[in-house]
Amino acid sequence: MVLGLALASSIATFASEYRQLPPAAPASLSADWLIHDAARNRLIFFLPGYHQPAHAYYQWVQVSRSQSFPLSFAAQRGLSLFLDNQLIFTARSATTYSLDLAHLLPARLPAGRHLLAVWQPDGIPALASFSGVRQGSSTSPSTASLVGQAQPRLPGPQGQSVYLSLLLVLGLSYGAVRTTYQPGLARIFQLDELFGRGSDQQAFLSKPAFSLLNLLLVLLFALSFALLLTAIHTDLQNLPFLRRFFNVPETAIVARVLLYTGIITAFVFGKYLFVGIMAYIFDLLPLVDIQYREFLRTTLLAGLFLPLVLLLYLSLNNAFPQSVAWAASAAIGIVLVGSVLRVGRTLHHHASLLNLHLFAYLCATEVLPLLVLLKLIVFTY
Repeated sequence: MVLGLALASSIATFASEYRQLPPAAPASLSADWLIHDAARNRLIFFLPGYHQPAHAYYQWVQVSRSQSFPLSFAAQRGLSLFLDNQLIFTARSATTYSLDLAHLLPARLPAGRHLLAVWQPDGIPALASFSGVRQGSSTSPSTASLVGQAQPRLPGPQGQSVYLSLLLVLGLSYGAVRTTYQPGLARIFQLDELFGRGSDQQAFLSKPAFSLLNLLLVLLFALSFALLLTAIHTDLQNLPFLRRFFNVPETAIVARVLLYTGIITAFVFGKYLFVGIMAYIFDLLPLVDIQYREFLRTTLLAGLFLPLVLLLYLSLNNAFPQSVAWAASAAIGIVLVGSVLRVGRTLHHHASLLNLHLFAYLCATEVLPLLVLLKLIVFTY
């Protein structure tokens, strides 16, 4: 009798300590999503007709590096995926993406059960667009490599006809300027004069920097640079301080080109003021005009090659998207670095750069702005 009571008591105690097991992690994505219950600090099932929409949704998944876990979804810019609170993917533009969680699994995380989080900072993720590939479906090696790199599935550059039309306008504009100002263009765009040290070069450096011809050429350079930046999806509006003042949709190609053209034009002419301030601080005011005119000539000469880079990008982007994007970014880097090297060479002819004071001035006016531009335009994207 006593033994029976003790056995019953132990069974009741075991039953009172029973806890519900966590849901099994599926080997593929399911249609059920979880949201965070802040009051109880736990994950609960999301019921569309009952709960308010959230910025973040969760799901338990079973991820193994030896087994593919394909995933496709439509995303707005800024949508991010996390595995166990570790960022694995961020959408840089609004389009449809395909990726493989097995390839994106962080090295420090072991294979097994993980918590997948989908987070949209300024909106609601499109959960209905999330889908996986059925078990047993085959994937070719080329497709697997593309999926593993999480590349957007784009048919090609969007608005290619717009880019070609603007390129045509750019070419016609260069032709009109050449017809009207042929002697001035010949003085600027001669390579032997650019790399020479004769009287012609000194004559150019003594010409006024702010003339109607230079203004037109700067506008054309800014337009060609803006076209290339827009084509390779280098969205400068990702910068927080710029997004506060301008809100141009990514699909508005003409508006973005005009915005970037204005910014580049303001930068080219604003550099004269910046160089003048730094020269006043370093007590090197006689070098301001020489330095800025050399910067202007090198920049205008580089502007002639940017339309060619854009034309090659539009022609080869469908066949070699990654290689052409890297080549276009490298061309932008060469333009920026080449301008600094040319300005440094010209200043060295007037005052030796071995002088630590002049070298510090060159770093402040050319090298540091170059590093900032490379970070914002080339390496960030």
